[in-house]
Amino acid sequence: MAFPKFATPPPPSFHTVLKNRIHDYFESKGVRSTGNLRLYSKALFLVVGFLATYIHLVFFTPSTTWAIVECLLLGLFTSAIGFNIMHDGAHGSFSSKPWVNTLAASSLNFLGANTFMWKMKHNVIHHAYTNIDGIDDDLDAKPFLRLCETQKYYKMHRYQHLYFWAAYSLLYLFWIFFSDYKKYFTGKVGDIPLKKMKAKDHITFWGFKLLHIFLFVGFPIYMLGLEDWLIGFLVYTLFSGFVLSVVFQLAHTVEHTHFPIVNTQNNKVDDEWAIHQLKTTANFATRNRLACWFMGGLNFQVEHHLFPKISHIHYPRINKIIKNTCAEFKVNYIEYPQVRHAFVSHVSYLKELSRPESAH
Repeated sequence: MAFPKFATPPPPSFHTVLKNRIHDYFESKGVRSTGNLRLYSKALFLVVGFLATYIHLVFFTPSTTWAIVECLLLGLFTSAIGFNIMHDGAHGSFSSKPWVNTLAASSLNFLGANTFMWKMKHNVIHHAYTNIDGIDDDLDAKPFLRLCETQKYYKMHRYQHLYFWAAYSLLYLFWIFFSDYKKYFTGKVGDIPLKKMKAKDHITFWGFKLLHIFLFVGFPIYMLGLEDWLIGFLVYTLFSGFVLSVVFQLAHTVEHTHFPIVNTQNNKVDDEWAIHQLKTTANFATRNRLACWFMGGLNFQVEHHLFPKISHIHYPRINKIIKNTCAEFKVNYIEYPQVRHAFVSHVSYLKELSRPESAH
């Protein structure tokens, strides 16, 4: 399929002005736009915490209550590693050294998913064509959820604002045991062909998938028994799936974000790319230090979508520059003050789409 094109505004465009101002900021401060010691120390804490929790669960077999608590904690560490280490690494913003970025991104492979598939789905498609139905694979939750008006309405959707949490909880399991394999064997992300995989990509895919099955399925069953493993694994993966889903959904599928429709006559989107990102993306809880630390700046989703190659540790600094430029160009900047506000907006949006009259 042919990718749609974005409008080309007369110079100086909003995007050009914004890029120049962000560039000038880093030049004036004399700092790199990639990660620094603060990020690396956080990454070390998260990795050590994850490994320590895993080792204690598998080798030291805590009591049932503590085992469940530790499984939930393992889910938090998994999500935080994805938000802070893998995400920046896959975008090339974790470090100025490519091999370090590759290593950081590879944490996703260790956790059961696949970096090659993620980069195609997330970096290439989602970041370019955010919230465009039929292209952005993040909107494809059919038939269980309807995430924009152009998607087909099913009777089950009338209750989606009540059962969404169950669907979100299945994300991680679905991701590591189904969707990666579907992409691999069909050679597509949705309807979009994958780029050709090299021999090392195939080896990485199968090598890490087998390693993950051994570390998180086979070996724990051997050490703990089938029943204990199954309960712990479900607690861990379902909690991880819910946390991962909610954070990403609050950034794009809320009441105030747009879901642009491509003009079929000229295959174009009405806005320039940067304006498109601002219309389809929302920030939330940007003054909550704990949220910022845990989510790796994904609550600064506007900054991330405009400058994905800048590490998330810089987002609070460039936030004001972007807001001022938006005000100057009269571009709406979507932001929710707290997590609960964004969550309520998301649920309200799901409820709005649960009505048959919302279908096109």
